[in-house]
Amino acid sequence: METIFTTERVRPLLKQVRDFVHNELIPLEADFSHHDVKTMLPVLEQKRQMVKAAGLWGLHLSEADGGYGLTLTEFGQISEQLAHAPFFGHYVFGCQAPDIGNTELLHRFASDELKERYLKPLMAGEIRSCFSMTEPDYAGSNPTRMATTAVREGNEYVINGRKWFTSSADGAAFAVAMVVTNPDAPMHQRASMIVVPTDTPGFKIERNIPVFGEAGSDWFSHAEVTYTNCRVPVSNVIAGEGMGFRLAQERLGPGRIHHCMRWIGNAERALDLMCRRAATREIEDDVMLGEKQFIQDFIAESRAEIDACRLYVLNTAYMIDTVGVANVRDAVSGIKFYVANAFLRVLDRAIQVHGALGVTDDTILSAMYRHERGARIWDGADEVHKQNLAASILKKYGLDIKKKARELQELRRMMQYASLNEK
Repeated sequence: METIFTTERVRPLLKQVRDFVHNELIPLEADFSHHDVKTMLPVLEQKRQMVKAAGLWGLHLSEADGGYGLTLTEFGQISEQLAHAPFFGHYVFGCQAPDIGNTELLHRFASDELKERYLKPLMAGEIRSCFSMTEPDYAGSNPTRMATTAVREGNEYVINGRKWFTSSADGAAFAVAMVVTNPDAPMHQRASMIVVPTDTPGFKIERNIPVFGEAGSDWFSHAEVTYTNCRVPVSNVIAGEGMGFRLAQERLGPGRIHHCMRWIGNAERALDLMCRRAATREIEDDVMLGEKQFIQDFIAESRAEIDACRLYVLNTAYMIDTVGVANVRDAVSGIKFYVANAFLRVLDRAIQVHGALGVTDDTILSAMYRHERGARIWDGADEVHKQNLAASILKKYGLDIKKKARELQELRRMMQYASLNEK
């Protein structure tokens, strides 16, 4: 759907992408095994070559790198169209997570050496990558707390630790790992991001983690990974030691735009399936399901919610394009929890309208739910984003919640220290 943010440059691209997705990708869903996406790789590679031949590869890239130089606002609209094919669209066009986030990170902050070795083949779709930050023993909502360490020995880092939900590690050529390099530094300067080739001795994928019973494979997976005395060159650090937290914030801001626009595209697909079912499912003689008022309520609420989400996200993307992500943190928090919840409501309604069929793998809906229920958890749980947004708002009214929490934490630390000295 076009909005005030649809530019003349992106308009023809949207049509080309939309036509390709609906003609070439959605028909593949009938043969798609949600449990082993590797079975689809040969045909998807053919589709990738078609995308390249059509000049549509790397739409997220700069013109210098062979893309169109689209703004975040423009590409967000492309991302929505790709999400109409939930499990194929972004992969076939070479902009699936976490590759797109790692591409942006390396493009902006990596050394020329890292760009040559890892970024160029990643942009060309010759290799894939994964992102390794979350740990099972620490709350994922607090990226300043982690146990995986990288100790410098000469010209190498020696990495030890355990990560999980390392997205798309299965088949990836390298990981961008967030690790502690400076444990005695201030909280936000302890961690660094380091490129770790997955063939490095000591890097091991322990398992693809089952999510609602489905472990997946390849780019459609979440892995538990162990690092045991992994040795990588010091030159593999991105932007220098102690920059991990800042890089995470830089990466996750635009990343949430990508996620939200993808969820909106998923929601549009779910709404389309809901409406088709409502218009064609006969529940009594010559009475269609869509004639029931509560089904009409489902459809109307879904339409309004999706349209509201789209404008909210695109406005946030526009602000990032114009004033930078650091000045739009409140909106980034807002879109994350608002869109995730709206999308899951639409998806749940679509499943309900399909009845028992909706929870089977005979439609794409159940696979979407398994894969996307985590939307309210990934990239920061909803509750954390709501708390951050509320704290930011209240600070303007003179109530600095975060400052009071820091003071209380410092007081507790001092009391513990005094207690230890008394003993």
